[in-house]
Amino acid sequence: MSADRNDLVLIDKPRPHTTVITLNRPERMNSMAFQLMVPFAEALEEVGADNDTTCVILTGAGRGFCSGADTSDDGGPPPNIDGLTLTRIATKSMSLLADLVPAMQRMQQPVICAVNGAAIGGGMCLTLGADIRLAGESAYFRAAGINNGLTATELGLSFLLPRAIGSSRAFEFMLSGRDIDAHEAAEIGLVSRVVPDEDLMTEALDLADRINGWSTQGISLTKRAMWAGLEMGSLRAAIEMETHTQLFVRLTTKNFEEGVRARKEGRPPEFQD
Repeated sequence: MSADRNDLVLIDKPRPHTTVITLNRPERMNSMAFQLMVPFAEALEEVGADNDTTCVILTGAGRGFCSGADTSDDGGPPPNIDGLTLTRIATKSMSLLADLVPAMQRMQQPVICAVNGAAIGGGMCLTLGADIRLAGESAYFRAAGINNGLTATELGLSFLLPRAIGSSRAFEFMLSGRDIDAHEAAEIGLVSRVVPDEDLMTEALDLADRINGWSTQGISLTKRAMWAGLEMGSLRAAIEMETHTQLFVRLTTKNFEEGVRARKEGRPPEFQD
């Protein structure tokens, strides 16, 4: 794969079966201008449909992952707004942005977010759409809506953040408008771990390699079951869903037999799904 037609979102495959999507507007700290978010949405769809990609890494170019809303005048309007009133343009704009996190969750592949520098407002929300978050030491997070006289709730933050760090911490973070640095983010479970900035992409790629060593079907269905489980209302419903998912893979593949055989032979498994 190569850079998209505008070079604002880069798509690369540096290792087998792992695709890296890079937000590439570093002069604006990858803020959420439509000229960046439209190709980003297209990139999610393109990479999600790539059957050779079994793990995705999302990161930002330059000194920030994504600084949230673009406050400049050169971010471009949303597409296809000719003839629309202001209120319809606003609805169309928010609909485009609001689908980014669900689009990440819908992808068949796990998404690892390699957070470098600022993850502010909507940029922080994007990190919560990922399945795994790794932070460089320069990373920091802010629910910036409250700082701008708006609400701190956007793009699913009120749903995702309490589930990631607990409701009390989420309330405090969202209402205070303060920054969370990388080490605090790791302490409260917002990110999996912190690594030196210069090692961030290598660590993300190594983690993707490890994930790619398992069954593609098993990994994909685990992701789907995890996100579904976060929205279920009871333990019984979760167990029912897990039971049928596990039986599906067990009865329709030879993966279990291969896993047992590989352990006995002291070699990595070769799952054929």
